[in-house]
This record gives sequence, structure tokens and C-alpha cells, in this order.
Amino acid sequence: MTGIQIILISGILVAAFVFFIRRRNNIADLLVFTTLVGTAITFILFPEWTNIIAHKLGVGRGADLVFYLCILLFVFVSLKLYARLRRLEQMITDVIRKEAIAEADKLENE
Repeated sequence: MTGIQIILISGILVAAFVFFIRRRNNIADLLVFTTLVGTAITFILFPEWTNIIAHKLGVGRGADLVFYLCILLFVFVSLKLYARLRRLEQMITDVIRKEAIAEADKLENE
């Protein structure tokens, strides 16, 4: 095992550890993350597999394939974070609206 493989696998395992500590009970997120960690470790240990898969998919190099997959993952994560942000904004709006109505009722009853 080369030095870069040790560094990359260590980084993946640290990220996995942090994720599992802070994870929610969403089984889909857990399944996706576990698959990504397993795939990352496999491609780190056997980098020639990325070239084989890339050639079968019509991509020139394995590094390009990994780069394209990272772009797709980035888009997925961005959309997921955007959806979460919109949901939080809606929750804040609802709380403020309820508080304003409660305050208005309180002032009206006085």
C-alpha cells in the first residue's frame, strides 16, 4: 500500500466516523454514504479498476470518470442542501407568523 492510499483511506474513514457520529436515522442517507465509502476505498486500493470501468463507459481515463462522478455527487449534495435550506426557511416563517398572530391576539385582548 502506498503512502497516498493510506492518506486517502484515512481521510475517508475519518469522514465516515464523523458522519456516523452525527447521522440521523435516515436509512437512505446511511446507505448512500456507506456505498460511497466502500467505492472510494475500493478505487483507492485498486486504481486500475477505474480505468477499466472508464473505458467500458467510453471515458478516456479513470481519473476523468472519478471527476465526472464527483461533479454529479456535488450537484446531488447541492440540491439536498438547497432543499434543507428552503425547509428551514419555511419553518422559520411559520414560527414567526404564529408568534406574530399570538402577539396580535394578546394585544387585542388587553
